[in-house]
Amino acid sequence: MRYIAIDIGDKRTGLAIGDDQTRIVLPLHVLEVGTAERGGEAWLDALHRAIAEQVSPHAAAELVVGLPLNMDGTEGPRAAVVRALAARLAAKMGRAVRFQDERLTSAEADWAMARTGLTRGEKKKQRDALAAAAILRDYLATRAPGDTPGAAASERADGGTTMRETE
Repeated sequence: MRYIAIDIGDKRTGLAIGDDQTRIVLPLHVLEVGTAERGGEAWLDALHRAIAEQVSPHAAAELVVGLPLNMDGTEGPRAAVVRALAARLAAKMGRAVRFQDERLTSAEADWAMARTGLTRGEKKKQRDALAAAAILRDYLATRAPGDTPGAAASERADGGTTMRETE
């Protein structure tokens, strides 16, 4: 199964791709489209195009969206915004959308770029894609090798959960 990870920000959205067989995760790029532009439609259209460039509409692929939790694990107002955007994305794409805790992924991206010689502007252009890659690595780490898509307990965009099937 292929996965596209999405790190949603108000101004920039980072994307990464990976799969559950090789468990290799690659940062893709950052979309510079605000989530509020044209009522969110510009963001949805840009994200739809970017995902379509990576996976065929008929290919098995799921979306993993970073869920911004507070440091104590609770959800704040930003999590509600991300959930609403993810629900719209799921409806537009017709793909399963899973959530993954994104705490400290931007900090991880910053640490990865420390001492690289990149300028502040160059780092800013890569940060969200690296954060999306961290989100996807964390998501894949929670899944056992060979799990069928959605078999591990994970939260869906509609607020429900998919639980591991028992033998």
